Amino acid sequence: MTRDPRRNLLAGLTVAIVALPLALGFGVSSGLGAEAGLATAVVAGALAAIFGGSNLQVSGPTGAMTVVLVPIVAQYGPGGVLTVGLMAGVMLIGLALLRAGRYMQYVPAPVVEGFTLGIACVIGLQQIPNALGVAKPEGEKVLLVAWRAVVEFVAFPNWTAIGLSLGVAVVMLAGARWRPAIPFSIVAVIAATALVQVFGLRGAAPIGDLPSGLPAPSLSFLDVSALGSLLAPAVAVAALAALESLLSATVADGMTVGQKHDPDRELFGQGLANLAAPLFGGVPATAAIARTAVNVRSGASSRLASLSHAAVLAVIVFAAAPLVSKIPLAALAGVLLATAIRMIEVGALRAMVRATRSDAVVLVLTAVATLVLDLVYAVIIGLVVAGALALRAVAGQARMDQVDFRPDMPGEHSAEEHALLAEHIVAYRIDGPLFFAGAHRFLLELSEVADVRVVILRMSRVTTLDATGALVLKDAVEKLNRRGIAVMTSGIRPGQRQALESVGALALLQQEDREYATTPEAIAGARKHLEQAGLVPARHRPHLPESHRIRKGPR
Repeated sequence: MTRDPRRNLLAGLTVAIVALPLALGFGVSSGLGAEAGLATAVVAGALAAIFGGSNLQVSGPTGAMTVVLVPIVAQYGPGGVLTVGLMAGVMLIGLALLRAGRYMQYVPAPVVEGFTLGIACVIGLQQIPNALGVAKPEGEKVLLVAWRAVVEFVAFPNWTAIGLSLGVAVVMLAGARWRPAIPFSIVAVIAATALVQVFGLRGAAPIGDLPSGLPAPSLSFLDVSALGSLLAPAVAVAALAALESLLSATVADGMTVGQKHDPDRELFGQGLANLAAPLFGGVPATAAIARTAVNVRSGASSRLASLSHAAVLAVIVFAAAPLVSKIPLAALAGVLLATAIRMIEVGALRAMVRATRSDAVVLVLTAVATLVLDLVYAVIIGLVVAGALALRAVAGQARMDQVDFRPDMPGEHSAEEHALLAEHIVAYRIDGPLFFAGAHRFLLELSEVADVRVVILRMSRVTTLDATGALVLKDAVEKLNRRGIAVMTSGIRPGQRQALESVGALALLQQEDREYATTPEAIAGARKHLEQAGLVPARHRPHLPESHRIRKGPR
């Protein structure tokens, strides 16, 4: 933090200017008021900056977290938020101690993009009542609440509120394209507040009185009786904080050279932040991708930037609360509407949809589930569907191809003898995974083998074999044996033997000496079987070295 402090302090000031209207807006959207957003930005921002795993991360209230908190505030009030925050903080610290941060890399990109798209839509719909200047209608479903607000606006239009919110949003979006380095959010909010104060515009309700300082930490709102019913929301908060924070840290690493975050330490820092912020009247927090990006673009190189961002916001809380309280709610709604629009990366969405049909399905399904259900169900649905489609794709890579019969056992063969062996022996090479997702298709193909006397299965290229695959192989061997067809195998890998042995498939192959190390040995065994059946004339066979035989248990 001692390296280039001037540049990092200026970066922190820039981030604080950007974060102020967002913190106020997300606090209002959560239902606990603007002061809750500011307390979260100060307390969580400072603790995550010190104890987190990224040098560039900026934490505070976010739109995604607000989406989770709205129903909790509506049902349980401030006590529910405090309880959920404490439980989520403990869970995050537990995840850090279990070193679960590395598993973030397994979340598919379509799930993340669909999740982000859904959150952007929810944030935008949540702003409809304040943007239209109507009281928030009753209800928990954001679509229903937004529709009721529109109906009320049609009955009693409030053009001042809608003009302010649209004006702020347009200034932010146009300004970001024109001069990205200028924090147009604070410029637009100041301009909107000045218009209301100078011209005395009606229909623009202000934030209201703010406390001039942070409250003392307190557990007086802790709702112990609701611990059981708040467990699921706490899991949702912890999962969201982990997902968004690790994603934001990954984005920050990609925007810089030489920076690499520690995922487990980041979870630990976010856990401490979520333990502390609700004690000061705040809400659960997470890292904010937008504010982190501003921090990086402003030249931040150490934790001093994010720490100074929290300090600047603390000064505003203590010194400028009366001024902040005059900001119109409609202006904050405009800030969040613009933020929601900027969250949608059209290029990334277009690329993801065009990549594969499976990626498009996962993205759309996750986005719709985020909008209609809730964030936890959305992520779970996205992960389950993505996993199922991935398994289907992997299973489709498994092939069983008939290979040209080449009796390449020791010795030479005449054309007549070659033809005779090829008439009674068929060889198949199995490529790829043989597991539950595609094993039954393999059984169907193998059971339809033509009328031959010996089937040789070359298994050296089987990449994965689970219990289902082993059972399917055993069933196929038994069915072929009942038809009088002997099955020989070659090239079974050591890692596959346990699965085959556990279901009895290995014993079935070994009981009549039908498992071999190499294909030439399997062909030699097949010829011996045909000789015993009287289908080919007996001939002299070279003695196989002891090292080439498969041992069948202790001698």
